[in-house]
Amino acid sequence: MNQSPTNHGDARLDPGLYIVATPIGNLGDLSPRAAGILARADVIAVEDSRVTAKLLNHIGTKRRMIPYHDHSADHVRADLIARLATQAVALVSDAGTPLISDPGYKLVRDARAAGHPIVTIPGPCAAIAALTLAGLPTDRFLFAGFLPPKDKAKADAIAELGAIRATLILYESGPRLHATLTALHAGLGDRDAAVTREISKSYEEAVGGTLSVLAARYADAPPRGEIVIVVAPPGAAPPPEADTVDALLRDAVARLPMAKAANAVAKATGLDKRELYARALALRGSVE
Repeated sequence: MNQSPTNHGDARLDPGLYIVATPIGNLGDLSPRAAGILARADVIAVEDSRVTAKLLNHIGTKRRMIPYHDHSADHVRADLIARLATQAVALVSDAGTPLISDPGYKLVRDARAAGHPIVTIPGPCAAIAALTLAGLPTDRFLFAGFLPPKDKAKADAIAELGAIRATLILYESGPRLHATLTALHAGLGDRDAAVTREISKSYEEAVGGTLSVLAARYADAPPRGEIVIVVAPPGAAPPPEADTVDALLRDAVARLPMAKAANAVAKATGLDKRELYARALALRGSVE
């Protein structure tokens, strides 16, 4: 098992990978621990050095930065892994928790495989922040990132998500918001949802409504800022048709004693097992 790097006060950081969550809006959300790690890291792996430079300026420090993003990850990763033997490498995204909709997991995977220490410094995450603002069920949720931009691929992805009995969390951009809300409405029905944006900034907004209402709201006025869509889980599944239930009972009774057959169909359909037992008896009587 990998051991986490240790650090003490202002002492030099031990070599290893430090996964650092950064603010998603308000710079005041940077934790003191995260600030201390960034100020003492030997090098910081960043999405955009201009964005991270502003954060480092906020805490009054300058550090060496190495771009690590979708276009550079493969050829940069080997160098970063080699550095971990002797250097403290901090991994950040432009905003929020690294590895959420970015390629950072490969760096963590390879660092663990090489036996280097890894520690996470938790903090802001737009997906979780949006979930807390949406006013939708939080006991079970799925983060699905960005949907594909092309219509067919997007519809296919939504169809896969449709049966999942959990609140859905999606990232989106302002120009694509209306099209995505429209596609979600077409694929999922008119579920309750929320559109959140500018989380932790001055103009933070969380707008709730059904998918059709939200699609209409943003049809002519695409909002600015980083956007998270939160969609409620599907409602209760409709009960199966009587003919379907009878077919399930006949099949179960052919393999199991009557009571066990009724219980098996009850588990499969959510129907009352006593009523199913009575129906199984009636079916057997009609055959006899």
